[in-house]
Amino acid sequence: MAGIFKAYDIRGIYGETLTDDVASAIGRAFVDFLGCRTVVVGRDMRAHSEAVFAALVRGLTAQGADVVDIGLASTPMCYFANGSLGADGSIMITASHNPGQWNGFKMCREQAIPISGATGIADIEQRVARGDFPTPARTGSVTVADVSAAYHAHVRQYADLRRPLRIAVDYANAMGIIEHRALDGLFAIEPLFGDLDGSFPNHEANPLDLETLEPLQALVRGGGFDFGIAYDGDADRVGFVDERGEVVPMDIITALIAQMLLRAQGGRVFYDLRSSKAVREVIREQGGEPLMSRVGHAFIKQQMREADALFAGELSGHYYFRENYFTESSALAVLYVANLVSAAQVPLSELVKPIQRYVGSGEINSTVADPAAVFAALKQTFADGRMTELDGLSIEYDDWWFNVRSSNTEPLVRLNLEADDAATMAARRDQVLAIIRA
Repeated sequence: MAGIFKAYDIRGIYGETLTDDVASAIGRAFVDFLGCRTVVVGRDMRAHSEAVFAALVRGLTAQGADVVDIGLASTPMCYFANGSLGADGSIMITASHNPGQWNGFKMCREQAIPISGATGIADIEQRVARGDFPTPARTGSVTVADVSAAYHAHVRQYADLRRPLRIAVDYANAMGIIEHRALDGLFAIEPLFGDLDGSFPNHEANPLDLETLEPLQALVRGGGFDFGIAYDGDADRVGFVDERGEVVPMDIITALIAQMLLRAQGGRVFYDLRSSKAVREVIREQGGEPLMSRVGHAFIKQQMREADALFAGELSGHYYFRENYFTESSALAVLYVANLVSAAQVPLSELVKPIQRYVGSGEINSTVADPAAVFAALKQTFADGRMTELDGLSIEYDDWWFNVRSSNTEPLVRLNLEADDAATMAARRDQVLAIIRA
């Protein structure tokens, strides 16, 4: 059980750190912590997800909760079920893009409000460790609900396609197959790896790893596509390539979607602090209010709710919509990009070109013994910059900026840096890295 309780979810190797007994205890602890009566449970395609489901449900019902079994589902569908069915909580059984021997849980309270390490996972861990659960007044029941038709209708109401499109889709043998059904028939697709297989026989289901995009890029470069998409393991993230097979950075997709949404209505849009400064510029240009968020879905969702924000995008490919209970909907993100491309007189590569105004370093990781000393040195060296400490350390100048954050799980600091031109980016990147690695 050691180490499976993470900052945002629970993940472990099935049969080793995550056993059926542990899953059952987590179910009991979840009910004890929330005091919930109704819990939505969905699961991904991993070979052991059925066994994990059975064990988890034993714990949930033993502690007095009624379970609504939505079966095979993407994580966005589980969030939608939580909110639309008026449940007291939800648990999605998945380990996202982790290898096939892993499994885990993404947990929410009512209205799909996430439970993170700071808002409940640590409490659940303590209850599991103690194992002394109170005796409930009743044993819960299990009912089955199919929310797919409702989720599909929910997504499709935002379709506004002006011409036929052809899109390449890399499902990675994972839950994008289920998520993408919301878009069936809206445009022509060419699928890659479209059979559910929790062993991930073709590649890791992680569009942040650019190597995993190579089959999609090769397909698109064969010609005849408007763009290509790649889902991650539980389909709460999605990556894009343009009609030439070139990767479109995920923060640029945030700007594109914000551009489309803000044309129809004003509102607040959150972007994570690693995003290009072009994102906030585009939001302002469209009459929106750009708001910076720290990294992590739990933080972003909380800030969105507090601000009643329209939309948020994260550099990792999470796209959050007020319409989906302030949670991710990859299908909705794909649909909005499709709407935009179908209405444009130019291809996707030309739509993103005006937004790609600056030159970024990408995320660079460095192993360090003393992150606090690194932060102190950076503050001293760049004391004349505009400094914020929302998440790590961000320092901005007129022609360049950077953010440095510590890893939650490893002795690493992560650098993201951007400048007005390539020469400035390279020089400042090397300067900052020299301080980090001194």
